[in-house]
Amino acid sequence: MDFIYCPKCGERLMKREMGDEGFVPFCESCERPWFSFSYPCVICLVENEVGEIALIRQTYATERFVCVAGFIAQGETAEHAARREIAEEIGLEVQELTYVGSYFYRKNDDLMLGFAAQVKKAPFTLSENEVESARWFSVTDAAKELEKGCTGKELLRDRLEMKK
Repeated sequence: MDFIYCPKCGERLMKREMGDEGFVPFCESCERPWFSFSYPCVICLVENEVGEIALIRQTYATERFVCVAGFIAQGETAEHAARREIAEEIGLEVQELTYVGSYFYRKNDDLMLGFAAQVKKAPFTLSENEVESARWFSVTDAAKELEKGCTGKELLRDRLEMKK
């Protein structure tokens, strides 16, 4: 996110040179810079004990199947957000959580922290407000489904590299 006005006082920001950072928005009233930032999110590759991948459909966002993902709440760790999002969206409890890598999702200016989450295969309990459907996919089928997207595809690729 790029700031035009000061989030604290509302004054229009001016560009000021800040060392190695170059020119950044600066509030003369508050005497501080406001660096651009990305919203922190988690994206989770949910894996069960037989090697299947859980993907969800959220038709308010897209027609295709995607990985479980969501914003990190203020004061929440990325690990807690990953466990919470999986529980909220598909009703499964994470047994083990492994950090895989970070990804920039340019469309929404999000910094996505990718995790592989091990769960026990069970029926899904879907979030009524966020998830239309969920399915277990083989790794091959998940890769084909995620090929239509970007971040989930990268997360799956990186997870498979970790397992080699």
